[in-house]
Amino acid sequence: MAGRLLDIDPELAYQHTQAAVRRGGRIDVVREAAGIAAYRTGRFAEALSELRTVRRLNGSSEHLAIMADAERGLGRPERAIALAATPEADTLDPYSKVELAIVVSGARSDLGEHDAALVALDKLPTLKGDLGLRVLQARAAALEAAGRTDEAAALLADVDPEDLERAAGNAEPEEEVVVYDVYDEEADVEDEAGDLADDSDEDDSDSAAEGDLEDEDEDEDEDLDESDDAPDDEDDFDDDEDDFDEESDDEDADGPAVPGDGDEESPS
Repeated sequence: MAGRLLDIDPELAYQHTQAAVRRGGRIDVVREAAGIAAYRTGRFAEALSELRTVRRLNGSSEHLAIMADAERGLGRPERAIALAATPEADTLDPYSKVELAIVVSGARSDLGEHDAALVALDKLPTLKGDLGLRVLQARAAALEAAGRTDEAAALLADVDPEDLERAAGNAEPEEEVVVYDVYDEEADVEDEAGDLADDSDEDDSDSAAEGDLEDEDEDEDEDLDESDDAPDDEDDFDDDEDDFDEESDDEDADGPAVPGDGDEESPS
């Protein structure tokens, strides 16, 4: 949030960083944001303190140019020059080295060392883009500080003022496009109600299907029971046939005997 606000409302960005420091004061990126926001709002002593803390936390000197310029802001240009002469300055990336050279040039001009101010910029390679425009502005400022105003004006005569403003960071930021997601609460509620009704219908259908399956299972069980009872009826029928055969045998045993050939006839 603070990073997005720096170009729009630096003071509000600073307030955000202070809130973050109160919650995460031991985090290097939090202190870094606080230092940059303090620098952008002219709180140079606070910016120095915060960026020194960052250097202790992560060992990085990437903000050496800002620290040197903060020394200038506090009226101590000699300290800015001293920072640029430390071994840490040799570890900077090319971009940061250019920024530091611009600060040293301004510090030399503050001390009245105008030739040295121009020499500090002469050591830089030819640059293009916004960084090249910043070097051009620094050279023009050094010439003007030395009383060579005509040369300074001629140096910037062919440069678009808007490009200079953008390179210096003074241009108004482009309007941010904000996309709003319109949320229709009533439609959402209706959709949820419809989903619930669909789920209820599905549950009813599932219940009815389960009931039909249970009825079919019961019918099958009854059929199986009837099948189990059928052999018992057959056994009863077999028993009845056996009883009938036994009765027939008994009747044959009790019937009149047929006289044989050896039997004598009774006298008449």
